[in-house]
Amino acid sequence: MKEWITGRNPVYEMLRARRRQIFHLMIAEGVKPDVRISEILQIVKPYKIEVEAVKRPRLDSLSDNHQGIAAEVSAYPYSDLGSILKLAKQKEQDPFILVLDTLQNPQNLGTLLRSAEAFGVHGVLLPLRHATGVTPAVVNASAGASEHMLIAAANLAQSIDELKKEGLWVVGLEGSASAQVPEKLRLSGATALVVGSEGEGMRDLVRKSCDVMMRLPMEGKIESLNAAVAGSIGLYLIHQARNR
Repeated sequence: MKEWITGRNPVYEMLRARRRQIFHLMIAEGVKPDVRISEILQIVKPYKIEVEAVKRPRLDSLSDNHQGIAAEVSAYPYSDLGSILKLAKQKEQDPFILVLDTLQNPQNLGTLLRSAEAFGVHGVLLPLRHATGVTPAVVNASAGASEHMLIAAANLAQSIDELKKEGLWVVGLEGSASAQVPEKLRLSGATALVVGSEGEGMRDLVRKSCDVMMRLPMEGKIESLNAAVAGSIGLYLIHQARNR
């Protein structure tokens, strides 16, 4: 299965990650050859990939935000939980995993993948169904960060049980009054952060699988943050605790 990745940073990071097969590269006629475009052309040069100059309407049919470039590539290479845990072991680090339960919005998923990559998460778990996967829109929203992440689709409740057996502390993120504030929780060490969907939060079975629930204390008039913002803050708090 083939798909189109568009945008300068997404295409650049996809090429830099070297996890997909690249079939075809299109660049809009008259596009300014900036540093990023030059880097992309330098990367593809040894692979003898067809680089085609096309009129902008052809790229417009692929994306509203193509920035004058598009690459036809193989489908996203999903990983598995074992490989994620193996990566943490290879880095001689306590595992740090993000679990996303039935997120529907590609922008939110892309934002969380970008935050996960920035804060040193070893891998991300998505449910097998009822959620968005790593689509070209998600790659674009993550600015290509998704290409550097190990992402697995799995039964989340079963996977959380496996993580517990591996010694991970599983922290669910929600806004309920019964959830604990970050200062009262151990967030260092082997940790998995669970973030629920935009509207419904975590499914009951996933929620019950968590060791503890964490809420972000807020002082403003807005009652809650969206999944991407809240999840990113949660990842940052764990990152800080792990590096303290």
